[in-house]
Amino acid sequence: MTDAAAPPAAVTAGDLTALLGAELHTETVAHAVRTTGVPREFAERQVTECLRYLYLVSRHHDRLGGLFLPVEQEIDEIWHYLILQTREYRALCEERLPGRFFIEHRSIAYEDYQREPGREQVLEEALRWIPLYCAAFGPFDEGALPHWTIVRFLHRRLEMSLAEISALRSAAA
Repeated sequence: MTDAAAPPAAVTAGDLTALLGAELHTETVAHAVRTTGVPREFAERQVTECLRYLYLVSRHHDRLGGLFLPVEQEIDEIWHYLILQTREYRALCEERLPGRFFIEHRSIAYEDYQREPGREQVLEEALRWIPLYCAAFGPFDEGALPHWTIVRFLHRRLEMSLAEISALRSAAA
């Protein structure tokens, strides 16, 4: 008998790799290592965080679609690489991710984005990701800091612990 109140199991890095497929995952990690010069382990985490981003956009398109990417440029570059693998990327989006729709990319400079909605809205939108991320993947850990801009800002600039950050609730909830 299962406990009806038990939270759903977290989506693991292995689950995300399986969604992408072992071959494309290996190619994407190799691309990240080649283009950025980071160690393989770090590139693997970059790919995982990119897949987490795509998973969240797919699952919560109504809440996250069209928002500014709260991740580092390298994660966006990995997304660009995946998009260029057109057949595999379409299958990932439309057949494997939970939303089952093609996730489009639209580039906009941070400065332009910040001017349009205003700082308060930018902050609210960035914070919208945190509870959704934690619900899907578990609490943030040290390995996520280099990849999620808003989490790193809260941790380093506002001196919030990762536990405090992971406990944040959405203002929209």
